[in-house]
Amino acid sequence: MKIRKSFAGAAVAALVLAAAACGTSDGSGSSQTDSGFTPPKLSALDKLGTPEGALNVLAWAGYAEDGSNDPKVDWVSPFEKSTGCQVDVKVFGTSDEAVSLMKTGQYDVVSASGDASLRLIAGGDVEPVNTALVPNYKDVFGFLKDQKWNSVDGVSYGIPHGWGANLLMYRTDVVKPAPTSWSAVFEADAATKGKVTSYDSPIYIADAALYLMKHQPDLGIKNPYALDDKQFGAAVDLLKKQKANVNEYWSDYLKEVSAFKSGDSVIGTTWQVIANVAKSEKAPVEAILPSEGSTGWSDTWMVGAKSKHKTCAYKWLDHIISPKVNAQVAEYFGESPGNAKACDFTADKNHCATYHAGDEAYAKQIWYWSTPITQCLDGRTDVKCKDYSDWTAAWTEIKG
Repeated sequence: MKIRKSFAGAAVAALVLAAAACGTSDGSGSSQTDSGFTPPKLSALDKLGTPEGALNVLAWAGYAEDGSNDPKVDWVSPFEKSTGCQVDVKVFGTSDEAVSLMKTGQYDVVSASGDASLRLIAGGDVEPVNTALVPNYKDVFGFLKDQKWNSVDGVSYGIPHGWGANLLMYRTDVVKPAPTSWSAVFEADAATKGKVTSYDSPIYIADAALYLMKHQPDLGIKNPYALDDKQFGAAVDLLKKQKANVNEYWSDYLKEVSAFKSGDSVIGTTWQVIANVAKSEKAPVEAILPSEGSTGWSDTWMVGAKSKHKTCAYKWLDHIISPKVNAQVAEYFGESPGNAKACDFTADKNHCATYHAGDEAYAKQIWYWSTPITQCLDGRTDVKCKDYSDWTAAWTEIKG
């Protein structure tokens, strides 16, 4: 089942599952050089050889379509024809699943979100990428390159693919005046009481931390994914307080659209593609990037360290980030493309404007998802930060 609207379409499965996502920035769009870990010593491929005739792809739903879901949506078959690399695609549902599958060594490439990418690098499951062997890399937006989720200490580990922000969606007939801040979901309001919707994942704790970073500077939060005991406790407390106003924790976009159409939900976190669907189905909604900025995702294609088909792998990296194919994927999935030239090939000529492709100022306002680790991602060494297992346990407690 696909979304078939004026903005081309996004795979439903991709929308439902795409959330275990992406890296983190310092809030200014620049990369952090202190990774908090030392990756295994692995080398990038130095030159291409003869294509090996096969490629095992591990991907989010919607990222490696071969026409089996929709004959008109196929960027695998042209790749097979041009390279001789026969592709086998395995779709994964969460970043945890992707990390587990990559450990088997069976997959040549993976479309990794930031929380997965850092774990894959640290575990030696993916290797550095020689970007000189990927001709289309030169056209990738500069602000997506050499970032925390696709490089470590200046070494590239993948090719940026697509990105997006977590937005604030609200019903225009109920929420007045129009909100400009995340306070609309974190502070009590009679008009929205019991009708707030929040994203159902431990990583949503970062949304609370981002809000506190802007509104309670005395907490000293510099990175919403780097939280010490006190900072973490404050974020958890805020989410427990919010729970009284939450109608639903969503992970299925269909349910969120339905809730906004019925009025069961009137405000909450969303993705641009979901807002587009809701509007196309006549829901009176708008979606904004609030004044505090937001969390979001940026995905990266990476090469398996144990790959036996590395020439085919590099051919795939170049193919999937090529302007025409990158445009197809971005429209189908519902995100901003990574290649600057992709905007010339979108079926919907407003797609790149809608998704802020190339808008570096917009992108700088996004703190891309990342897996929290005990070594604080903000560079602090005098304290330990809460890791993802702590976040997971807290999320279970928050939801009750």
